[in-house]
Amino acid sequence: MRKKVLVVFGTRPEAIKMGPVVAALRACPDQFEVKTLSTGQHREMLQQFFKLFDLWPDFNLSLMRTNQHMNELVSGILHGLDEVFATWRPDWVLIQGDTATAFATALACFYAGIPCGHVEAGLRTGDFTAPWPEEMHRVLVAPMMAAHFAPTEQAKRNLLRENINEHSILVTGNTVIDALYAMMRKLRTEQTLADEMEQKFHFLDNNRRMILVTGHRRENFGPRLERLCTAMGRLAERSDVQLVYAVHLNPNVKDTVHRLLGDGSAVLISPQEYLPFIYLMDRSDFIITDSGGIQEEAPSLGKPVLVTREKTERIEAIEAGTVKLVGTDGECLYEEAMKLLDDRDLYTRMSEATNPYGNGNASVRIAEWLAAP
Repeated sequence: MRKKVLVVFGTRPEAIKMGPVVAALRACPDQFEVKTLSTGQHREMLQQFFKLFDLWPDFNLSLMRTNQHMNELVSGILHGLDEVFATWRPDWVLIQGDTATAFATALACFYAGIPCGHVEAGLRTGDFTAPWPEEMHRVLVAPMMAAHFAPTEQAKRNLLRENINEHSILVTGNTVIDALYAMMRKLRTEQTLADEMEQKFHFLDNNRRMILVTGHRRENFGPRLERLCTAMGRLAERSDVQLVYAVHLNPNVKDTVHRLLGDGSAVLISPQEYLPFIYLMDRSDFIITDSGGIQEEAPSLGKPVLVTREKTERIEAIEAGTVKLVGTDGECLYEEAMKLLDDRDLYTRMSEATNPYGNGNASVRIAEWLAAP
């Protein structure tokens, strides 16, 4: 008898990391009946992924509203899932990461008595304010899970310290690497697509070293982001540097970045769809970001990463040497970026370090685990 599996996502990172999982489950039609549900937490960013990963949702809660309070979103997900479970009750629900979608779905499954599996389980900073509210979400999710798909051995150790049953934990690697490899194959084998990317980013200067920048963390809004932008403005003054900033839509980010970097020294672009952003990562020299996913993806492309956060849950990347935590002190960011630009030995060490997040088979491992009796 086939197992009924509901895969839930609501944000851009969730869609990226769950796309390969859905594909792996669908590749076993004799074992799984798979349905997908979107909460719409990042409604404006999700349409691209529905097409790219064939993730058209069977259920779409469409919950996101302008300036919506977190409490409203969480309660909407709980109510919406109650209605879904009343019409189609799965044997398993899968969630990903540390979002409000993941937390609310875990709680709904706990109330309904439905086993839930957590993709990318066990990440921890040990500080509930960094990142906020994500660290609290993932800590609260863990005790409600029937299965923990940990990306690394470190993540497994974190769960064991919280008294999670070892038999419920499977170390899989990170599914974001599965997605990245699939997209890179497209970019490197489909000439029409490659030509489209070249045209889209015609402004890239092959004679300068491109630094790619993103930022969206709530804890960096305000003075921290101002300091970082000032430092990046100084980097952009170098004649051998082209700073390309994919600016998040949140006004707390957008207004600050345009005010401090909108003088033409940096190239400010809108948030990119997944495939074009991978192209930009591949074209970059190195990356400045506060994104968790980029810390995992960039090492597979041989790109050093400077992380503009005070703490990170991706400790493995720092230990491997692919990522450096520079905090939100603009001066530290500037100094570390200058080192990468001027010290080729340092650059080579970071770019050639082994990616600790797996080999692209995480989704298959998850499917095999779920298929077992």
